[in-house]
Amino acid sequence: MTEVGVTSAHELIAEIGVTMAALPTAGHLVSWAKFAPIDKNSAGTKKGSSTGKGNPWPAVTLGEIVAGRTYTFLGARYRRLVRRRGKKRAIVALGNSILTIIWHLLSDPEAHYQDLGADFHESKINRRRRERDLVRQLERLTGKRVILDQSNEQPAA
Repeated sequence: MTEVGVTSAHELIAEIGVTMAALPTAGHLVSWAKFAPIDKNSAGTKKGSSTGKGNPWPAVTLGEIVAGRTYTFLGARYRRLVRRRGKKRAIVALGNSILTIIWHLLSDPEAHYQDLGADFHESKINRRRRERDLVRQLERLTGKRVILDQSNEQPAA
């Protein structure tokens, strides 16, 4: 489970507050903290942009919370994003996710956070994607339609 330190939790609660009455959705909290992703494209050209200047205290605290060294779902997600997008964009993406989790936990007293585990993408998503890709590759190579069967029997060697 992702552990937020006591000091970090105090800092976030001090800045955000404990009631989410002023923020009707998680998107409002993310936008207020300036952790909403911005995508500026024009005619197929990507243009540089920032998320804006917001309150620096939640940003610093969220940057400290984003721990790529933890063996959690968010830590694994951070490592995956860093490879593709870079450290700064990965921190913004994870800050967005953490703020969304915080909003749900504060807006619903019955809500609990359940970590999906660091191997979630490897065990679920990547396995299905790899299976689908291999089926497509085999169909392209043979020109035949491939149907997978879930029988538990091993073929005779």
